[in-house]
Amino acid sequence: MFLSYLKIAWKVLLRRKFFTFISLFGISFTLMILLVVYAMADGTAGPGMPERRTDRLLFITRMVLEYRDGGTSNSALGYAFLDKYARTLKTPAKVSISEQTTTTLPAYVGNQTLKLDLKRTDDVFWQVLDFDFLEGRPFNRQEQRDAALVAVINENTARRYFGTAQGVVGRVLELDAVRYRVVGVVRDVPLSRIQTYAEVWTPLSTTTANLRDPDYLGGYMAILLARSPADIDAVKAEYQQVIDRVPLPDPKEFKKVASRAHTMFASLMAQGSGDTSPDGASGVFARIAAALALLFMLLPALNLVNVNVSRTLERASEIGVRKAFGATTGALMRQFLLENIFLTLLGGLLGLALAAGALAFINSTHLIPYAQFALNGRVFLVALGLALVFGMLSGVYPAYKMSKLQAAQVLKGETAL
Repeated sequence: MFLSYLKIAWKVLLRRKFFTFISLFGISFTLMILLVVYAMADGTAGPGMPERRTDRLLFITRMVLEYRDGGTSNSALGYAFLDKYARTLKTPAKVSISEQTTTTLPAYVGNQTLKLDLKRTDDVFWQVLDFDFLEGRPFNRQEQRDAALVAVINENTARRYFGTAQGVVGRVLELDAVRYRVVGVVRDVPLSRIQTYAEVWTPLSTTTANLRDPDYLGGYMAILLARSPADIDAVKAEYQQVIDRVPLPDPKEFKKVASRAHTMFASLMAQGSGDTSPDGASGVFARIAAALALLFMLLPALNLVNVNVSRTLERASEIGVRKAFGATTGALMRQFLLENIFLTLLGGLLGLALAAGALAFINSTHLIPYAQFALNGRVFLVALGLALVFGMLSGVYPAYKMSKLQAAQVLKGETAL
């Protein structure tokens, strides 16, 4: 029966090619936009190099100090604070501290000036994350402790500075008049991975900033690796207990210290909004995004409803005959709904193809440096889900109206819905 419904659906689509084209265009274009947006979000906050273990990673990126007379100070955290209160946490397997943002520094190749983004990190940074090393290694604890002038660089920097991405380990990269020995080359990290992106990574100990500055606020962040996904809540809770006991930097001026260990997506939301709630406003953002996506799908779904109603008028005699021979309302609804879902799945496949092309174009423009947005299994599942939702939204009402047509009225030519 199922195969028969699919054959009928295919014949119906071929019967009025113009209606089919309009329907497929509306479905595929709508799904393409939604899939491109989702793929870009997934490429920013989903599992991927170097944050492949997002189910075990937590990020401490913001602190809010509330003043007694109103107002707040919202910033990244001080190194000394994180070293004292985050690095000493017992629940995580590993804790890394690094600069939160990159610093753009000049490097000179002949008469050309390169602007390279540098991030200073500790040696644990390479243990909590999963960089793809093309050659060499990360800098180690000894080099971090000795403030060794060593660097890990990305593939593009190796090509731009040395003219090749191979055989550069051991060579010298001069950056802002400081000579670093290259110890490793990694695959390019997209700028959208703002927590870990850089073009050059050097030991945190090489900074000229005062790492002993007791100020709670600063320019640093911590990345925590839980022992297992099940430990995420325990790590969050331990850090929150620590924050609850932290003394106020100046009790006469401040009344509260707020900071959270967030998941990757929540940390990005909190970093933009300064929200220190447990989910970093990510829950609100997800609900708003879902509502906007539903509204975006509603208009083409209504148009598809009108097209389906027009198809119904053409098939009134078929419905009447089937009803006269005993077809039930439920059977007719299932058939027409399946036909519409079949149409939206075709539109979904076309939308996937268009989204793949759009993402390739976005990557090629280098609008986002080192962008690697692409379709993957998660995007495919979202596309499937959106196509099914689209099919249900646009198919339930026409299917219901079709199934309710009276055989006697249809056979007399009374086909008003």
